Amino acid sequence: MPLTLMTVDAFTDAPFRGNPAGVCFLDTTRPDAWMRQVAAEMNLSETAFLLSEGDAFRLRWFTPTTEVQLCGHATLASAHALWTTGRMPEGAEALFDTRSGRLSARREGTQIAMDFPSLPVSPATLPEPIQRALGAVPRVVMRTQRSREQNLLLEYDSEQTVRTLKPDFAPLRGFPDGVIVSARAAAATGGYDFVSRFFAGCFGIDEDPVTGLAHCSLIPYWAERLGRTDLVGLQVSNRGGRVGGTLRGDRVTLRGQAVTVWRGELFA
Repeated sequence: MPLTLMTVDAFTDAPFRGNPAGVCFLDTTRPDAWMRQVAAEMNLSETAFLLSEGDAFRLRWFTPTTEVQLCGHATLASAHALWTTGRMPEGAEALFDTRSGRLSARREGTQIAMDFPSLPVSPATLPEPIQRALGAVPRVVMRTQRSREQNLLLEYDSEQTVRTLKPDFAPLRGFPDGVIVSARAAAATGGYDFVSRFFAGCFGIDEDPVTGLAHCSLIPYWAERLGRTDLVGLQVSNRGGRVGGTLRGDRVTLRGQAVTVWRGELFA
């Protein structure tokens, strides 16, 4: 039997914006090598694979080159896909069992709210080759404290600096960590509190369009600096997208919208 396969644009209310994720509904367990091949065929930053198990869905995420331990936009896309294909009632909470524990998603009006672990950061040192590759000196250098996949978080002096960075991606592809760059919003009139970008050469992705995982660190980081637990981040990649977030102790609620772009059948 063919499998349902679709592309969903996450963290956006319009097609061809936000971050596209593949969503594949499985009918049985499949080999890791097969899932990597499907993800490579999709050639998106992540493809999610869902398998119904009891009251939840087993959820795994693959880039075109590797499996990742936690992915925000493909989880949002998965919840959207479950509701819009009728696999779950619109008002039901979606439960996912993942390599990062149980995650959940629910409707909040037009938004999808996801329960994720908070990934706080602590001071770190930026390797000189990575600073040269980015082309600008950050004012603060941090690193995730507890995550199987480590990320640097670099705060820059202005929104404009973050927007205009033109990295040399070759050194970043050989660096074992993802690199989050961020700055406080230039003005309070844009409806967002901070901006960010995410360079993930270690996962085979030069720049991720909109990154839920990064906001698991950005929300606690900016909550401490801005003195508020409810924040909105704007990821200023070419496609761009907004991520709402609420810090709740050691958890973070991430919010966004999603749009189905296409749906088809996988025969391979």
